Amino acid sequence: MVDSPILLQSNNFLERTLAIIKPDAVAKTNEIEDIIMRAGFTILQRRRVHLTLEQASDFYSEHFGKKIFASLVEFMSSGPIICLLLARSHAINIWDELIGPPNTYKAQQICPESIRALYGHDELQNAVHGSENQICAEREIRFFFPESILDPIQTNQLVKDYLAKTVNPTLLKGLTQLSKVKPSDPVGWLAEWLQNNNPYKPRIQLSEGPSNVA
Repeated sequence: MVDSPILLQSNNFLERTLAIIKPDAVAKTNEIEDIIMRAGFTILQRRRVHLTLEQASDFYSEHFGKKIFASLVEFMSSGPIICLLLARSHAINIWDELIGPPNTYKAQQICPESIRALYGHDELQNAVHGSENQICAEREIRFFFPESILDPIQTNQLVKDYLAKTVNPTLLKGLTQLSKVKPSDPVGWLAEWLQNNNPYKPRIQLSEGPSNVA
């Protein structure tokens, strides 16, 4: 389900999204987290929170004025919730597919293996929350994880490519020299060698000043 070709795009960066296990499904946290991990997500941070009415109102402020708003705020502040900061490529879209439609009955009909179909009860008590898009994800992550850095996370392959191009050639030369010299302080020797042989070190070229000709 999560490997739909519709979701294929560049994998240079991992995307982050917020997941919330709602009060009705907190007892199933271990099972839900197992589904999350098997879908290729990394859980970067986890918080158990019991929202006040004011905090729930603030979080769901975009629904203010809708018929469901009061019931939603009351339900989300009725007990503890588990907030998860998730990361993987295409995190927002894949999490949306994994949890299924907001209405539990619809989820059971068209996505019987989705989290809401398995653990939800109705449209309100539907087990989990997911960020709708990138803008919502950033706002919601900051709400529960204000200390989180939201710069893109590079994937392992991109990091390997970067190191192979910019660091490894010089480092390999240094390690080769180190194995020949065998100094008593290998770390200090290598650090000094890298500093002296840094290919990115600015080269200062002194130019002759104007001659003082009378």
